[in-house]
Amino acid sequence: MKKIFKILFNRVFYISVALLLQMVWWLSLFWFLNSMSQVSRMLLSAVAVVIVLWLVNKRINPSYKLAWTILILVGPIFGVCLYVVFGTSRVAMTMQRNYEKVLEKGKYLLKEEPGLRGKLDSINRNVSNQSRYIRDHAEFPVQEGTTVEYFSEGEYLFPMLLQELGKAEHFIFMEYFIINDGVMWNSILNILEKKAAQGVDVRLIYDDFGCITTLPHHFYKQLQARGLKCAAFNPFRPMLNMILNNRDHRKICVVDGHTGFTGGINLADEYINVRQRFGHWKDTGIMLKGEAVWNLTVMFLQMWSVITKMPVQFSEYVPHRYHPEPFETDGFVQPYCDTPLDDEIVGEDVYLNMINRAEKYVYICTPYLIIDNEMMTALCLAAKSGVDVRIMTPGIPDKKIVFLLTQSYYEQLIEAGVRIYEYQPGFLHAKSFVCDDELAVIGSINMDYRSLYLHFENAVWLYRCRAVEDMRRDYLESQKMCRQVTLDLCKSRNMVVRAVQSVLRLFAPML
Repeated sequence: MKKIFKILFNRVFYISVALLLQMVWWLSLFWFLNSMSQVSRMLLSAVAVVIVLWLVNKRINPSYKLAWTILILVGPIFGVCLYVVFGTSRVAMTMQRNYEKVLEKGKYLLKEEPGLRGKLDSINRNVSNQSRYIRDHAEFPVQEGTTVEYFSEGEYLFPMLLQELGKAEHFIFMEYFIINDGVMWNSILNILEKKAAQGVDVRLIYDDFGCITTLPHHFYKQLQARGLKCAAFNPFRPMLNMILNNRDHRKICVVDGHTGFTGGINLADEYINVRQRFGHWKDTGIMLKGEAVWNLTVMFLQMWSVITKMPVQFSEYVPHRYHPEPFETDGFVQPYCDTPLDDEIVGEDVYLNMINRAEKYVYICTPYLIIDNEMMTALCLAAKSGVDVRIMTPGIPDKKIVFLLTQSYYEQLIEAGVRIYEYQPGFLHAKSFVCDDELAVIGSINMDYRSLYLHFENAVWLYRCRAVEDMRRDYLESQKMCRQVTLDLCKSRNMVVRAVQSVLRLFAPML
């Protein structure tokens, strides 16, 4: 009986019922439209053609256009109905307008230090151009006066995170995709409550959809009652629409404006291997101390202002407000973010820039490898040009369909000379690029359509930091625990699997 009550009063149960009823309604509408007169059906087919022509002329990914075009033209009635529900890849227009207003107000906040660009230009113009792209199109400047510490496992980052949270005297900002009850979150929450009681400004943003199975409904109200400022991104409503796909996938923690954490690590026990899911969970992160933390602070406060509609006094949170001493310099550091609210694919373009300009090697970690033609071309061309391109993916997947799709890209990449490794101890959740002993990117951005086109993401671009060598060394050490995927292995897959992969590839942008 307890199990029955647990199911009946579970948030996921009510959501599932609501979505099921909506699916029944849409299927009924589809049946009704399908039973209309021939003239009406021809009119609907004409509408389908108009939608396709409109899609073809939109400035969106060609793969996304192709998937919808095939679906709409093969079954006009079903395709049009589906497009009405899921056809837009943007969040609600209200949020878009609010976000644009906040960004416009905050443009003055992110200015590059005079002389810094000239210094980077003089060292390496090629690298400076990559940084310049981020500055001009993500609108986050490169910084010096920052040290970077790399963590090769979530369990190594966790104690340092607790330590820095415990030192907080003025404010703590946290923004995460997933929070789940357990050792990690309870340890953090205990510190947050104590700090809030001491007068520290504690704020938390979590993605409501990302936490749909891990947190209760209106969880933010529970935290507010305990003295914490908390807001849920894009509160989940059981409505069938594409807005469900726009998620806050960022991982950001800022302490007192001068210490920051980011990477692929969420606040759940599997990320620190206290809980076993899909074998050993390999994830990575970094800690920043110094000027570059300001970029992370602005990212958080912009999102906070959009969600809560509360004005923010940004000047109260600058790095030197509570750290008047100069910071140590460890190379060039440039935290940045990407959103689905504009036409600039910053996350993918930063990756493409690194691949296209690499001279010796590019080592890549990604849990999902679902790439478009531009990324496939860049990876293959780099390998064909003599660059050592290596990609590490999970040995044990968290999503089997997505993993099957990931593996469908192996053959073409391997034929071009790309080396692919599957991490055998378990699931690889790290998202990182290391290039030519000097450049690296680490953050929340996966190599799939969701991360690159639908999610709010963040990452850090690094040049000549000590952490770059640590990332390279960790990659090579992790590679020893991998199985290298061979061309024979790809070709030996049975025809049924290859057929399923072909279909999945066609609709990859929708998965």
